[in-house]
This record gives sequence, structure tokens and C-alpha cells, in this order.
Amino acid sequence: MTETVVFRLRNAAEHVGSRLGVSAWVSLDQTQVNIFGEVTRWRTPGHCDPAAAKHSRYGGTLLHGFHGLALLPYFYQSAGCWPEDGEDPLNYGLNKVRMLQPIIIGEGVRLRSEMHLLAADAKHHGDYLLTVCHEIEAEGTPGPAIYAEYLTYWHAKKPLL
Repeated sequence: MTETVVFRLRNAAEHVGSRLGVSAWVSLDQTQVNIFGEVTRWRTPGHCDPAAAKHSRYGGTLLHGFHGLALLPYFYQSAGCWPEDGEDPLNYGLNKVRMLQPIIIGEGVRLRSEMHLLAADAKHHGDYLLTVCHEIEAEGTPGPAIYAEYLTYWHAKKPLL
């Protein structure tokens, strides 16, 4: 893992344009893909039927694109990119999102994300809306598989009384 930028909400603007860090690898397998398919009610053969998917153009089942996106908070936290003076983050949304290449599950796949701070917008009471670019790579494949600009609303930590 590479060095992570340690920052606070109050000086986040100084880090706009900077690489924040790279997450830990996360391993995914067919069982997890099947569970995601059950929970989201998207149990298509291309994702959840290895026997059928073996004969597809990809030669195996694919990770649901939204499964990859659901890992954004994990990537953020595992890299230690949470501002030290922030708490109770809320998903605010996504800007540009692209599924750039299919992620084939096979016997399992590992993903990680490289993150850059794109914007730090001050809100009220010391809160901030942070926009972080995630470039998610699948181990062994060239270039990013998913690109997403993830917006998180951070509350400033309240002092302990």
C-alpha cells in the first residue's frame, strides 16, 4: 500500500488535486456475487450462473457494476482517507461514473481503488462536501475497470464535553 495523505476537513481545500492514497485489495468470489444478485434482485446468468456464463463472450461471470460501486466507502476507509476531524459521513451522490471494462469473477478477483480529492466544498458549522475520484482496478487487468466521482457529506466532529 502506498502512503496516504492525512488531512482534516478544515484544510481539505489544500489537498484538492492531490492523490489521497490507494486502498487495500478486496477479494470477491462467486458466492459474494450471487448474494449481491439476490439482494438486488438482479440474478442474471451473466452474473450468477457460471455454467451459462462460461459460454458467453466473456468466458465467465461478471461482477455487477453496482457491486463495485458499493465498495467505495470501504475503499475510502481502508486507505485511511477519512478526515481526522470528520464524523458521520453521508453518501451524497455520484458524479461521473463509468464501467470501463467488465470484471470477470472466475475463481475470484481482487479490486482496489486509487483516490484523488477533486473538491472540498465548505458547508455550514464546519461541515464539508468532499468529492473523491476513485479509479478501481481489477488485479491483472490493464487500466481502471471503474471510474467514479464519489461525493460524501462530512460532519465536523463535535468537541467532547
